[in-house]
Amino acid sequence: MVVYGYARVSTKNQAKDGNSLEAQELILHENGAQIIFSDSITGTKAERPELTRLLILLKKDDTLVVTKLDRIARSLSQGSLLISNLINKGIKVNILNIGIMDNSPSSKLIRHIFFSFAEFERDMLLERTREGREIAKKDPTYREGRPKKYGKRHIEHALDLLKSHTYRQVCELTGISKSTLIRSKKRVDNKESSSIQS
Repeated sequence: MVVYGYARVSTKNQAKDGNSLEAQELILHENGAQIIFSDSITGTKAERPELTRLLILLKKDDTLVVTKLDRIARSLSQGSLLISNLINKGIKVNILNIGIMDNSPSSKLIRHIFFSFAEFERDMLLERTREGREIAKKDPTYREGRPKKYGKRHIEHALDLLKSHTYRQVCELTGISKSTLIRSKKRVDNKESSSIQS
């Protein structure tokens, strides 16, 4: 009889609402977990290598502890099926913010309600993100992708410094990486050669 813990974050940097791996692992240890498996991957993806390893190890009379229901899965069908399969194999599933899951009608109802809310919350977040992007696209200055770290004037100043300094010196003075400087210089050189040819 082993008590296993499972922790998951969507990204390695996730640390809000007590959802960091460290916070989850601490809570799992405090609630009797002897061995803990952790994944850093979104719950909507099926591939969770550490969870897969854990599911192979789990045997009858073992206990699986997770901090929240949505750490196991984010979809109602996926999560409900997973937990039901574990319970049917004689494995206890302890969801710390709900309680121990079993095959009683009340436990099944609670499971479905919580997964439905987790799925609804995720869908609402995706919807808000889509709406925000559509609103942002109406702005003529909107650009897809990550915002540029350095402005046009910052780059121009760095390129000007290159006329009398080495790449290394300019990197140290401006904080701009050598690869960014090289790309920017090539872009300027190409523009200049194009204008000369035309």
